[in-house]
Amino acid sequence: MKIFCRVLLCNLLCIGITSSASQSVAARLNVVLIVADDLGWGELGCYGQQKIPTPNIDRLATSGQRFTQFYSGAPVCAPSRCVLMTGLHLGHAEIRGNRQAKTAFPEFDEGQFPIRSEAITFPELLQQAGYATGAMGKWGLGPVGSTGDPNNQGFDLFFGYNCQAVAHSFYPESLWRNADKVHLNDHPIPGHKKQPEGEVRMEDWIAETYASRPIVAEAEQFIHDHAEKPFFLYCPFTEPHVAMHPPVETVNQFPESWDDTPYRGGNAYLPHPRPRAGYAAMIAELDDHVGRVVTAVNKAGLMDRTVIIFTSDNGTTHEGSGEPNLHIGGVDASFFDSTLNLRGYKGSVYEGGLRVPCIVRLPGDAGAGRVIDAPAWFPDIFPTVCDVVGIKKPDGLDGVSLWHLLKEKKSLGSRPSSLLWVFPEYGGQMAVRLGDMKAVRRNLKRKKAEQTPWEVYDLATDPGETVDLAEKRPDVVAAAVKVLLQQTSANSVFPMPKPEI
Repeated sequence: MKIFCRVLLCNLLCIGITSSASQSVAARLNVVLIVADDLGWGELGCYGQQKIPTPNIDRLATSGQRFTQFYSGAPVCAPSRCVLMTGLHLGHAEIRGNRQAKTAFPEFDEGQFPIRSEAITFPELLQQAGYATGAMGKWGLGPVGSTGDPNNQGFDLFFGYNCQAVAHSFYPESLWRNADKVHLNDHPIPGHKKQPEGEVRMEDWIAETYASRPIVAEAEQFIHDHAEKPFFLYCPFTEPHVAMHPPVETVNQFPESWDDTPYRGGNAYLPHPRPRAGYAAMIAELDDHVGRVVTAVNKAGLMDRTVIIFTSDNGTTHEGSGEPNLHIGGVDASFFDSTLNLRGYKGSVYEGGLRVPCIVRLPGDAGAGRVIDAPAWFPDIFPTVCDVVGIKKPDGLDGVSLWHLLKEKKSLGSRPSSLLWVFPEYGGQMAVRLGDMKAVRRNLKRKKAEQTPWEVYDLATDPGETVDLAEKRPDVVAAAVKVLLQQTSANSVFPMPKPEI
């Protein structure tokens, strides 16, 4: 009965297609959504990166519109992707952390906690409206065969990693094509291993097939196969998430002088002899993937019928203690100035964990080169895509459509909710943005003595969150607590204490 009601709701929503009856289905706009994995705010040339060339993404920014205050759904992978797919912020989202499915569903040996069958994702609505839907990359919202299986959440075709933990390796034994495993490597490489002594060699952590290559090829093929029919292509690529073992030829594009000390796996994931060059190579691979997807759209003659969105699921990876000069997986975020002036990294509700790149290219390069300073976030993508393709938006979404802002340069209307994050992991954290003011609370799930008080920052004058104004602005704290109490629903799977002043 639940599945029947869900399908009925999708069908009723899709009756609201706004395209005229005489307009052919093939004339409707396509949407390509590319989501990087752990890409920092400052790791692209168009956002200020000085060391790593990203020519393909930079060209996309030149032909598109670039947001300077765009926020992910969460500071880690699975909940951020849940917010993206459902249009519900972390106060309402089902998935609010990176919990593994097997902790509640022992029948699954891989995959993350699944979203329910009742959840409405925007790919479902597009599918019901006649769009071909494909996802190539990393899923993370439920194992194959679960309610969160991408085939049960609106995708005709899924190819890639279902499980985030398996995606720690770029040389896995296999990938999923819908419910079937596709063999890749006879000698798969694990995603985690330490090498305390001896020479660290790249070739020791390389197998036959770098998984991203067939994933991108599948995306190219999907575009080719659906050139005559409107499509939605979701590309949640895995770079630059560690483990850091990109192809040797890509690493060799970067100076040997960058690295004088190998990474030995002391901060988890895999060792690498040239960690700075290795990380730059990961971002170079991501840039190549974006270039290949855009080229495929162009070759199919679809650039004037396709909206392309590029963003990241959260900020760059955080510090480690085993090798303290490097971050998790051997990333040297200081060397690359990965967050520019922003505070915090992945796992944090400070700006560096949440503020991410976002570029939107419209058909005909409308608005090319425009920079948008208005704050926006992941919940806005659901209603935006609905407006792009001309289908009715469901009630209860936490975002607003950016379509008129992008297409007609109009200002955003009032939001149904302030920008907020209720994140039960990494000690338990909450944050609310109220205009230019931002309130942050950390360590809510730790012992009382370890909890930290509310912090308040003025992002207009202090985007690096260096000057805490909480004592001077108790009104901001009170307003944030009020918003959180109004906007946070109970969640027994990912519980959080109620906010207090």
